[in-house]
Amino acid sequence: MNEDKYEALRAKAEVLIEALPYIQRFNRRIIVVKYGGSAMLDEELKQRVIQDVTLLKLVGFKPIIVHGGGKEISKWVAKAGMEPEFVNGLRKTDAATMEIAEMVLGKVGKSLVSMVEKLGVQAVSISGKDGGLLKVEKKLSQGQDIGFVGDVKSVDPKILFDLLEKDFLPIVCPIGLGDDYQTYNINADDAACAIATAVHAEKLAFLTDIEGVYRNPKDPSTLISELPISEAKKLIEDAKALEAAGAFSIVVECVPSVVAAALSKAVEIPILGIGAGPDVDCQVLVTQDMLDMYGDFKPKFVKHFAHIRKAMVDGLNAFHEETVSGVFPSEEYSFNKNVDIPRLY
Repeated sequence: MNEDKYEALRAKAEVLIEALPYIQRFNRRIIVVKYGGSAMLDEELKQRVIQDVTLLKLVGFKPIIVHGGGKEISKWVAKAGMEPEFVNGLRKTDAATMEIAEMVLGKVGKSLVSMVEKLGVQAVSISGKDGGLLKVEKKLSQGQDIGFVGDVKSVDPKILFDLLEKDFLPIVCPIGLGDDYQTYNINADDAACAIATAVHAEKLAFLTDIEGVYRNPKDPSTLISELPISEAKKLIEDAKALEAAGAFSIVVECVPSVVAAALSKAVEIPILGIGAGPDVDCQVLVTQDMLDMYGDFKPKFVKHFAHIRKAMVDGLNAFHEETVSGVFPSEEYSFNKNVDIPRLY
């Protein structure tokens, strides 16, 4: 055996040895995995994610995937000649957009089933409408009607338990039914949290390209690698203490939306979010980020609302050329009034 193959096998053996205590601890336990965002755009990354979740199933875990598909929905909405519209970070969903969203999320779910089945594991794609899984109520965004968008009101996990019992890997898209039997779009993070609670999941995992929750976003050493309930409560208590001490607002930056949402509900003062999801009181973006002044640099949470970098660079170059050549300032841009100035030298 050559040295490279030996090293590769040794590395795999070390990983398995390290993982054994976790495999024993979580054997036959339910784990909910929320999968969406950037992790769904890169095909290679998508393959690795599905391989990892499938491996969990093969070693004895009971995973449930709850997937999003917002970027794919926006793409198909644009193809239909409509402009995606967001209110406070939430997609405004009229009847036509809802129809597209349900179609696209169903397509995404079936594609994930194909990938899982290819790896030798049986999977079933369902929506929150199936078996009455997700019951919702109409959601408003700071009092504004945003169409067919819902908050999870109740979860009936029977269909999930039935699938797990029959050794299937359930793949759930965040669509639910209201009391009026209308179809509503649900934030995938919220759907994953509600499902994890209803099935008494041992773990809820969010797949994201943000490293995690920081006590201080500017200090990488403050990363919280695990956030047990006690730590989450501590974050909320800290927010309450700041409020009691007289703080007029709190800024949270680069935290998962579920954490920011919990903080918003816990205090009366405004929560200002920078990359903290849609459920805060105010969204903050730096002007340079918002207007795309930095070119290729784009943090995960930034949306460009205009693209002015090229116009800025072209303008600066034109200024440089005209001043060097003497074209600027011309008579038009100079003060030309005749005045008598005494000789100074």
